[in-house]
Amino acid sequence: MDAPAAESKTVRVNPEDARAFVEAVLQANGVSGPNAAITARGLVQADLRGVDSHGINRLPSYVARIRAGVLDPKAEPTVTNVTPVVAQVDGHNGFGFPAAHAAMEAAIAAAGTFGIGMSSVKHSNHFGMSAWLVQQAADAGMMSLVFTNSSPALPVWGGRSRLMGVSPIACGAPGATPDRPFILDMAPSVAARGKIYKALRRGERIPADWALDADGRPTDDPARALEGVMLPMGGPKGSALAIMMDVFSGVLSGSAFAGGVTGPYDMSKPGDVGHFIVAIKPDLFMGLDEFRERMGTLYQRVVGSEKMHGVERIYFPGEIEQLREEERLRDGIPYVHDEITSLNVEAERVGVAKIKVMPS
Repeated sequence: MDAPAAESKTVRVNPEDARAFVEAVLQANGVSGPNAAITARGLVQADLRGVDSHGINRLPSYVARIRAGVLDPKAEPTVTNVTPVVAQVDGHNGFGFPAAHAAMEAAIAAAGTFGIGMSSVKHSNHFGMSAWLVQQAADAGMMSLVFTNSSPALPVWGGRSRLMGVSPIACGAPGATPDRPFILDMAPSVAARGKIYKALRRGERIPADWALDADGRPTDDPARALEGVMLPMGGPKGSALAIMMDVFSGVLSGSAFAGGVTGPYDMSKPGDVGHFIVAIKPDLFMGLDEFRERMGTLYQRVVGSEKMHGVERIYFPGEIEQLREEERLRDGIPYVHDEITSLNVEAERVGVAKIKVMPS
């Protein structure tokens, strides 16, 4: 493999230019303006937070699924109220971003009136980084839970074949200040599978404890890792969390489950992904000011804990990503040249302007 991409080979893109570029490519591929805007915001937010594996570099695989006829760019999610606090969203095999956004909107609306709201989503697709949905709830002053299932990449504990997805567990709550909510977004594997695709794109090796190759051996080669399985974090605990995601997102929703979800890089058939979303009012049992004060106390006690040897700073969940977002909003989002080239190929296919790069 090639050497890791050097810092000198990166370029930076203004976040607004990245968002406009993604919207233009999606609309040229048949996605409505509102749905393209929701999708672009979710992808760029991942890049801003440093979750590059779920950022705009996902665009080529998404539009390839449109060309393959396994993702409907024109689909509009429909929302059905099952009870006053429960909604079901049918994504109709369109982009996962607008389906999940509609589900969170419905959950937030119900929570605003009844204190809690829940949405189940069926027939959806990959919705990128879960944290953007948690942020949607936080922006509305809500706590949230965000679950999704995904294509098989992880063995159940004791097995060796792919069955469960590397499905993220995400939740959040308003913080002491509006700009610092609590946001947890983590995969039940040692690392997210998207990080392996990112390493493959960039010609980089991966840590040997992330995955096994097709023969069941540890590997630092991302191509061989993608032929094998991801490793669950904490052994049986990570495996059980992946099964939990399938119960709430797949079994409950009516979407695919038990290894039946199609991945975003598989052009053979629709994804049929399921999601599970909950919004909760944080002031159900006390005033909002008291809740925020208690969150502030929790934050201070976490980050002010005595540090283990070699640790300079303790971070609250989501804080590193928030700090990175501030830096990238100021300085631009870094991409390697190969990633920019791949994105511009999609622009050329549909006749839109290439992505604008910041002066070096």
